[in-house]
Amino acid sequence: MPEWLIERGIGETRAVLVEDGRIVEARIIYDDIVPAGTILDARLKSVGRNAIAVADGEEYLLPKGAPGVTQGAPLRIEVTREGLGGVESWKRPLARATDEAPGAVQPLDGREVACPGFDDELEAAGWSDLLEEARTGWIAFPGGELRISLTPAMTLIDVDGQLAPDELAVAGARAAAQAIRRHAIGGSIGIDLPTPKGKQARQAAAAAIDELLPQPFERTAVNGFGFIQIVRPRRHASLFELASDRAPFEARALLRQAAREVGAVRLAAHPAVIAELNRNPGWLDRLSRQTGGLVTLRDDPSLAMSGGHAERC
Repeated sequence: MPEWLIERGIGETRAVLVEDGRIVEARIIYDDIVPAGTILDARLKSVGRNAIAVADGEEYLLPKGAPGVTQGAPLRIEVTREGLGGVESWKRPLARATDEAPGAVQPLDGREVACPGFDDELEAAGWSDLLEEARTGWIAFPGGELRISLTPAMTLIDVDGQLAPDELAVAGARAAAQAIRRHAIGGSIGIDLPTPKGKQARQAAAAAIDELLPQPFERTAVNGFGFIQIVRPRRHASLFELASDRAPFEARALLRQAAREVGAVRLAAHPAVIAELNRNPGWLDRLSRQTGGLVTLRDDPSLAMSGGHAERC
C-alpha cells in the first residue's frame, strides 16, 4: 500500500509517498514558506484586478482582486500559491479574498518518522537519488533519459535515447509522467518526445501520460513533431525549482546528513553554503541540540555545492 512519510527536519519538512519501496511523489516544505491553503489576516495595499495584500510583512498578489474592499482596509486571504523562490523568486505568492476564519494548514498528512532515525526510511526509498535528480535535471529510464529544464514560461522535458522512435516516445512519455509526479512539477509543462512515425504511436504516448499522471491536469494531443503540453495546478515550487536556488537547497541537505552524527561536528562545504548556514544560526542551534555537541563551520572553495559533509571533531 502506498504510504506518506513525513520527516520534520531542520529548516524544512520532507514528505514522500512510498510505493513498493520507492518514492513516487515528494514535497519539500521550507519552514519560512506559508503553505498554500493557509488563511491570513491581511491589509489591502493596492486595488484592481491584480490587487496586492500584505500579511505579516509578505506581499500577496490577488489575481481576482478584492471586490468591495477599499485600499488600506483589512481583509482575510487564502494562500493559493506559495512563494516559488529559485529562478522565480521575484514572483509574489498568490492569494484570494475569503471570509473563512484564519488558521494554519497541514500541507500533507502521513506517518511521521524520526529525523535522524535508527532506520532512515527516506533514504531506503531513494531520497539521495531524488535530490540528485533535482540538482542535475537528468533522469535515466530503460532505453533513454530525460533532461529537465526550467524556463520562465514552463518546465521543459526533453526525451532522448537509443530505442526506435515510436517505442522511445511511449517510454519517454511514461518516464516524464512519473518525473512530473515524483518532483511535484506544476504549471505549464512541455514534453519534447522523439518524432513518432504515426498517429498510433502519438496516441499511445498520450495514453501513457493519462495512465500514470494523477488528475487534475489538462493536456494537448501529441503533435506531429512529438511535442505535448500539460498544465497542472501550481500551488508550490517543484523540487527542481527549489534545487535551482542552490545554496539554501544544499544547506538543508547538509543539515539532514549531519543530523546523523553524535557529539561535536564540523560542517565543511562550499562558501555559498556556509554563508547560508551563517545566515540561519537557529539551524545550527537545532543541529547542536540533536547531535549533543558544538557545531562549527569550515568553508572549502574546492568542494562542489553538493559536496558538503560533516566532520567529527
